[in-house]
Amino acid sequence: MMKKFILYIFTILLTVPAFSQDHKMGMGNTASSKHLPFFTKIGHREIYHLYINDTTVNYTGKKRPAMAINGTIPAPQLTFTEGDTAEIYVHNEMMMETSIHWHGLILPNRYDGVSYLTTTPIEGGQTHLFKFPLVQHGTYWYHSHTMTQEQSGLYGAFIINERKPSPVKEYTLMLSDWTDENPEQVQRRLHNATDWYAIRKGSTQDYLQAIQTGHLKTKLTNEWKRMTAMDVSDVYYDRFFSNGKAEDAAPQFKAGDRVKLRVINGSSSTYFWLGWAGGKISVVANDGEDVQPVTVDRMIVGVAETYDAEVTIPRDGSYEFLATSEDRTRYTSLWLGSGDKKPAKKLPRLKYFEGMQMMNDMMDMKGNMKEMPGMKMTNQVMDMNMVMYAEMNDGEPPVTLKYTMLKSVRPTTLPSGPTKLLNFELTGNMNRYVWSINNKTVSETDKILIKKGENVRIVLYNNTMMRHPMHLHGHYFRVLNGQGEYSPLKNTLDIMPMEKDTIEFRATESGDWFFHCHILYHMMSGMGRIFSYENSPPNPEVPDPVAGFKKIAADDRKFYAAAKVGLESNGSDGNALLANTRWKFSTMWHLGLNKSKGYESETMFGRYFGRMQWLYAYAGFDYHYKKTDELETNMFGQVSNKNNRHTVVAGLAYTLPFLFVADARIDGNGKLRFQLGREDIPLTSRLRLNLVGNTDKEYSTGLRYIINKNFSISSHYDSDMGLGGGLTLIY
Repeated sequence: MMKKFILYIFTILLTVPAFSQDHKMGMGNTASSKHLPFFTKIGHREIYHLYINDTTVNYTGKKRPAMAINGTIPAPQLTFTEGDTAEIYVHNEMMMETSIHWHGLILPNRYDGVSYLTTTPIEGGQTHLFKFPLVQHGTYWYHSHTMTQEQSGLYGAFIINERKPSPVKEYTLMLSDWTDENPEQVQRRLHNATDWYAIRKGSTQDYLQAIQTGHLKTKLTNEWKRMTAMDVSDVYYDRFFSNGKAEDAAPQFKAGDRVKLRVINGSSSTYFWLGWAGGKISVVANDGEDVQPVTVDRMIVGVAETYDAEVTIPRDGSYEFLATSEDRTRYTSLWLGSGDKKPAKKLPRLKYFEGMQMMNDMMDMKGNMKEMPGMKMTNQVMDMNMVMYAEMNDGEPPVTLKYTMLKSVRPTTLPSGPTKLLNFELTGNMNRYVWSINNKTVSETDKILIKKGENVRIVLYNNTMMRHPMHLHGHYFRVLNGQGEYSPLKNTLDIMPMEKDTIEFRATESGDWFFHCHILYHMMSGMGRIFSYENSPPNPEVPDPVAGFKKIAADDRKFYAAAKVGLESNGSDGNALLANTRWKFSTMWHLGLNKSKGYESETMFGRYFGRMQWLYAYAGFDYHYKKTDELETNMFGQVSNKNNRHTVVAGLAYTLPFLFVADARIDGNGKLRFQLGREDIPLTSRLRLNLVGNTDKEYSTGLRYIINKNFSISSHYDSDMGLGGGLTLIY
């Protein structure tokens, strides 16, 4: 009895976390944390303690708030052995709730880590135990699935080794992106059509650039089809990282060493091009699943994808494994070997107007992508963005990895059985930053019921101008890529614009599972679905599934605020709004000081319609006060009372070609008004033109020069307010 008691006490002591007063963070940052990463193994139990904390980092010369696990960003790598049991204690030491999702793992539904859907949220001060068998091996990762916490630093590598040790040397490469801006503010700005990120990237594609490059017709055609500037990514990032550093180094490898790089794209919204200074790259696994080796010159890794890529150190020296963001604004490097540095070839800037011209040809006037004759748009066979790659004109084009090259090492054919067919069209628009499936967000749909034992086949068509990495929780799916019974297994599929891909999986689990775009800001906007197994046993982690679904649905129903306030010598022009995916509440005002002292305010509430949301129906209240004895008539001959007008209004606004908005309304007195206008016409990268006029014989034109994301120098002439100049504040 005494021996058992001593063994019990010893086991407890082994699992108590270690303490430290000052633990160094990755990338040269110091986090005040009393905990260190701690691991112990008892039999076939592999035990970790993870402590989640708020912290402060300095990556760009400015201190910024962040979140860390055990004091590090990225979080510590968790390493396991196939066949053992993972036992992970997650301690939330923040003041807000959090979660951890084990990306790519096959595990019981209750441990999947999506708060309110599969797993209880981990409240501040609480500890949550995740305990599940490890039924696979390979390269995976883990991250928060709460709000935008992943962007703030909550992500790390999750490696499961085979029981038989591999003779090949290994190194884990976790790629990520970082913005100094609060991720919640990034999300708000995206929903309010900011082009500040395009200014930072140099990708505004303004009229001056169009003229200078001979693409004025391309620009005009683009706006005729009601499209904004061409881009391949949404966010401007201040840094990209390899294992938490702008440059990582692994000098322990020598000439002749064969090294397996476990590459994980743990970014929130960045695709990375991978290139190697030492020669060819051999891809041997994808999303944790082994594939028959395929040799390429370069490859692109989508958000949330993992690849095992083997390289050979050719001779003495340090060779650059280069990861370049898809928008090619910056890159990050891993240097393998020691000695003289051998840099990889850098990728040139994108040719955006060539991409714009391509999109003009592929987009119809309704905002839909149209098929091009002779193009096989599936499994990355045709990369439409290739027209923007300047390097494709430099001699022999590089061999680039495509999904059609991936072939499983074992048959993956699904067992025979009933098949449920689903057609998912990926939809959305950049103007209002709406992302959906079949033009509906998660909150606008019901869960998709599936039955255990059936085969689920999904035909995905990307009818947007962006790539989308679609991730299925808790399952692997076959990608039907022409490899027959050896079709590769994946959990995340990169689907390019205009592509139609088919995936299928066997329904072998139970409970609810998320399927969503893994670009963080697309997921939060609603691009996803929930698969729900019929007749599943109750999930003890989610005692009220109905209330839980409402919490999940709240993400894409969120309202975002914006405001633009002009402070000029002739008065103040401005507007403020709250808007979400479909609805908008707004107020506009004019306060005159010079030519005509007066005040006008219009407050409206309305809804957007259609996939591209070009139609907006609204109702509200109009108040107008102006000191004048003159009765003015509008262009319809109706008296326009501007002395003391207060009336309800209702109307429709519609976005026309060239992005002008036509607005027709009627007020409670029966007076009609038609207005035509456009804001922020990009004359140069920072200079914007505004135009508006209506049948009340009111008109305005102005210029705004953007200083930064919050301030502009502005001047405008208004038929009521006269000429003025000053500042415009933007929120």
